[in-house]
Amino acid sequence: MQKGNSFYKTGEQAAVKLNLTIKIGNMEFKNPVMNSSGTFDFFEYMDFFNVNEMGAFIPKSITLKERKGNPPPRLVEVAGGIINSIGIQNEGVEKFINFWEDKKDFIKTNFIVSIAGTSYDEYEEIVKRLETKNFFSGYEVNISCPNIEKGGKTFGQCPEDTYEVIKRVKDKTQKTVIAKLSPFVTDITEIAKKAKEAGADAITVANTIPAMLVNLNSKKPYLGNKTGGLSGPAIKPIIMKLIYDINNKKINIPVIACGGIMNAKDALEYLALGAFAVQIGTANFINPKVIKEVIEGIKEYMLHEKIYDIMEFIGILER
Repeated sequence: MQKGNSFYKTGEQAAVKLNLTIKIGNMEFKNPVMNSSGTFDFFEYMDFFNVNEMGAFIPKSITLKERKGNPPPRLVEVAGGIINSIGIQNEGVEKFINFWEDKKDFIKTNFIVSIAGTSYDEYEEIVKRLETKNFFSGYEVNISCPNIEKGGKTFGQCPEDTYEVIKRVKDKTQKTVIAKLSPFVTDITEIAKKAKEAGADAITVANTIPAMLVNLNSKKPYLGNKTGGLSGPAIKPIIMKLIYDINNKKINIPVIACGGIMNAKDALEYLALGAFAVQIGTANFINPKVIKEVIEGIKEYMLHEKIYDIMEFIGILER
């Protein structure tokens, strides 16, 4: 009966009311599907589908001041995904605020701002400036950035740094705070625990996996920055294992799965594992309608399985 993302024969769907609503922190999502930061332009993708159908929109990470990003080449395709080395290129928080305050009426879904910094003070200052505005619903805190105060090791690789960043952000806002974790750690459960202790309402698992590729013709790395982050279907089994470990330790914090989702089946597997929501990244570059197709595919599967509330399905593997 299943063909691609479809679980139905033509005309088989019944007029049944489905509830895809989830809640994370003080945010209610119309469905558990959103884009991952840095992979989706709100207005460009509006040409392909109504992006307000997503549960949330997340723009690329912003920093306190403008960043030029890493030298090109910044992207290389590999078997099962891509390696990127963008370097969080952005125009800084003030230009970000000016742009979105002028465009806020276009957004009819949750708007989550992704923030990044190289010191505790930078994270705090970004939040301080954003807190005077009302065009967004919450924060996703990118802690896969180098901590210049501690020699360049990323915040997300250290439980204490994770706690400190999330605590400082949480202390300055009543909005929902999501910690985006790095997969490149010895024990992600320890990082997840510290994020929860610091007050995170949820965690995104995970950011890209450090990677590189060599160009034999030039005898140099393909990327201008030499190394980058691997994303795409190749990392999905790794991210699933990380989410399993977190849930198995009974940390009891909502998890947003991010890694290798190419279709509705991938998203459903993460939800069955216990993820509250999913983020789609690399697939957007291949199929600009993929998020809409995933939302529809989840609905079709639920109807086929006679599951009418998404919360009855989330975590079904553990029951």
